Amino acid sequence: MSCQCEGYASQFDEAHAADDLRRYRRKGPDKTTRLLLDGLEAQGVRGASVLDVGAGIGVVHHELLDAGAERAIHVDATAANIRTAETESERRGHSGRVTFRQGDFVALAADIPATDIVTLDRVICCYPDMEQLVSASASHARRLYGAVFPRERVVVRAWVALGNWFRGLRGNAFRAYIHPVAAIDAALTSRGFTRRSLRETLVWRVVVYARTSIPEGPQ
Repeated sequence: MSCQCEGYASQFDEAHAADDLRRYRRKGPDKTTRLLLDGLEAQGVRGASVLDVGAGIGVVHHELLDAGAERAIHVDATAANIRTAETESERRGHSGRVTFRQGDFVALAADIPATDIVTLDRVICCYPDMEQLVSASASHARRLYGAVFPRERVVVRAWVALGNWFRGLRGNAFRAYIHPVAAIDAALTSRGFTRRSLRETLVWRVVVYARTSIPEGPQ
C-alpha cells in the first residue's frame, strides 16, 4: 500500500474542510468539478450508484444525487472531511443514501462494492502510486469513470514542486504528484475503458471514461 495517510490529516484538517464547505455553499462546485459533473451527466446519471474516492466534503456526490443518482459511497482518508460531508448530506436530505468510509481507498477496496460511476476529483495527484489507485478504483466502475488530475506542463510542475517545498518547510508530510497523463489513460484503457469527454483548464485535465468491456474486479 502506498498511502501518505499521515499527511492527509495535516493538509485537509477541520479548517480546510470548513473553508471548502463555505465556498461550496456560496459559489457551488469549483470550475473543474463542474466540468466533471457536466461530463458525467451528459452520459446519464439518473438511478446510478456512485463511488466517490477521496471525496473531500462530498461535492461530487451531493451534486450527482441532486441530479438523479440513487445512492453514493463516500471514501476519504480524513475524519474532518467525512464529518463535514455527513453534515452537508443531512442538510440536503441525502443522509440515508450515502455510505461513509474513512481510510485509504486502496486498503479498503476489497470491502467496497462496485458502483455504476466512480469519481476521483483531484485525487490521483494526491497518491504516490498512480497505477495502484487507478487499478483499484477502475475495477469498481461498472459504467463510467470520471477523474480530474494535473496537466503535464512546466508551469504546473513548478507549482506542484513549490507547494511540496513549502509543505516540507512547515513539517507537513503531504505531497502532491504529477503522474504521466499517457500512463493514466493507458491504465484505464487496459481495464476496458474508452474516453468519452475531455476538458482542460490551465492546470487541470478533466476526463470521463466509459466502460466498453466487462470488469475483472468487484461485481
